Amino acid sequence: MQIKKMLQAGVFAVAMATAIPATQAASYPDRPIRLLVGYAPGGPVDTTARVFAKYLGDKLGQTVVVENRAGASGMIASDATAKATPDGYLLGFAASPTLTISPLVQKSDLFDPRKDFTPIGMVVDYTNVLLVGPQIPVNSVKELVDYAKTHPDAVTFGSAGVGASNHLSAELMKQQADAPMLHVPYRGNSPAMMDVVSGKVTFMFDITSTAIPFIKSGKARALAVTSRERNRELPDVPTMIEAGVPDYEVVGWYALMAPPKLPDAIKQRLSQALKAVSNDPAFQKAMLEGGYTVNDGDSKAVSARIAREYAMWEKVIKSANVQIQ
Repeated sequence: MQIKKMLQAGVFAVAMATAIPATQAASYPDRPIRLLVGYAPGGPVDTTARVFAKYLGDKLGQTVVVENRAGASGMIASDATAKATPDGYLLGFAASPTLTISPLVQKSDLFDPRKDFTPIGMVVDYTNVLLVGPQIPVNSVKELVDYAKTHPDAVTFGSAGVGASNHLSAELMKQQADAPMLHVPYRGNSPAMMDVVSGKVTFMFDITSTAIPFIKSGKARALAVTSRERNRELPDVPTMIEAGVPDYEVVGWYALMAPPKLPDAIKQRLSQALKAVSNDPAFQKAMLEGGYTVNDGDSKAVSARIAREYAMWEKVIKSANVQIQ
């Protein structure tokens, strides 16, 4: 009789343990949601996250508050997301380099991007563009590669720093083209761009949204975009593949991430809201004006992209012997 009572108590306890999350999920969200951003206010990740947060909040019927936790190339915020309570009230707005490059370059064991999150879905893609200064005597990627091969000590490329996505984008081109090119790291994109414009460095990769003003003003020349398709804002600029670098595709992205073990009901609610944001014409217009393309990929698409790009950058980093300084 005592054993029967213990079994009944155990069943009741299990039922209560599962009923509580179910109740919480049914009322989710009933208070503001925090959206962690791993970069300082005012940058492209932060400004995009703030626009996204407004639309996500509208779809959920609840306020979504952006919280900046800058540091370690976004990994501090992502680590906080990975270790948060999985109740849907703390989410991460993750930039692709934080999940596919930074853990490799910094040799971090804070989190494994391939298994320590519950991906909700993609938000946007963004394209990089290969830029040279007006003084550089090349007009195509092929001419740049040929120039590097015939002038092995003359071609340099700038970046936002060792291990930055635009550094590795150039290393990937260097490896695929088998051409000598010297990396010149800077403390951020802006000083690197200034030296491209002045001709102190030969070229650099930059995101389309910040590169376009330099291209339109004639201060820099675009040789190629890194996406598989041409960019709508630069329709006359070929892709790297069209320019003669086979299989070269580097597309950055932002995704909505949650802690591991997020209840399915909450994940489904967030996925539905994210889909509604992606389909909102006003959001699409805002992203296009910012140089982005809305991507409505689901959680499986995020996981697949992380796995594929993590493996790709791991090979590039090892081959180039990239080490954080």
